[in-house]
Amino acid sequence: MRTAVLYPFFCALAGLALAHDARTGSHLQKPMVDENADWMTKHMAEEHHMSSWDADSFFTLHDYNADDVWQADELLRTYGLFDQSNKDVSGDRRDQITRELLHILDTDKDGDVSRAEWKAFAAKGHTLPDMGTGPGHHGDDEYEYEIHHWEKYHDENTKLEDLTHPEDIEHFKHHEEMERAQEEQEAMDKKAIVEENIPLKFRRQH
Repeated sequence: MRTAVLYPFFCALAGLALAHDARTGSHLQKPMVDENADWMTKHMAEEHHMSSWDADSFFTLHDYNADDVWQADELLRTYGLFDQSNKDVSGDRRDQITRELLHILDTDKDGDVSRAEWKAFAAKGHTLPDMGTGPGHHGDDEYEYEIHHWEKYHDENTKLEDLTHPEDIEHFKHHEEMERAQEEQEAMDKKAIVEENIPLKFRRQH
């Protein structure tokens, strides 16, 4: 059962490795950045493996709902505040970070950051400040595992039996739990549909 559940996810990860090789000629690597680099540079290297970008592309990359505006929750997500690594950051600190970011970005004080506001900010040579929340892990679990672990320790030649790191075990355990929950939900849905087709007079009375 375990191998059957894990195999599709393993194949997907191996496919990502091959795609990276096809696109770049070699396995994607995190760009080297100076330890004194600004937070944005470190974030783009660590989280996106990018060493160059423009203001428009940075905005689009972090406009998670694609509405051409950064809402407060998108700012927090960019700073990794929805990631498990920052689960202990207090609500007060999150509010403080939001206020500080809106103070420097939201020039019309409407509570959001438009693309124009961001580009005007960037055009002055400004960058997003380091809020002490790490590099900004803001992908989903699959993305974070792939970019922070798989790319570092595995490649397209990795076999299923090679996935023995604690991160591998935890990742695939999570997938097993998701698979089990989905099967249970599907069974419940099927049961509900069947019961609905039973005439009321024949249904079990509670």
